[in-house]
Amino acid sequence: MRWKKVREAYPNQWLIIEAVEAHSEADRRVLDKIAVVEACADGAAALRSYRRLHQAHPEREYYYVHTSRVELDIRERQWLGIRRGHAPVASR
Repeated sequence: MRWKKVREAYPNQWLIIEAVEAHSEADRRVLDKIAVVEACADGAAALRSYRRLHQAHPEREYYYVHTSRVELDIRERQWLGIRRGHAPVASR
């Protein structure tokens, strides 16, 4: 589904969406095909659901968004740190 169709089907709502097909352009993520995973009561509920889904499936590309946005503006950020559990361990 495209963002325009999502907005028409879910007017003025918080959603959890998954990028089914996406690509990067410069520093932006462009979602070519979207699946609606969940409709949420408010922004706080959307954030909780996003965290739960991201923790359960970190390899999937989830976003929480409000359908009042005419266009999705998803900026990519470079991660420069080391995540816990992935840091090298020095042996003595």
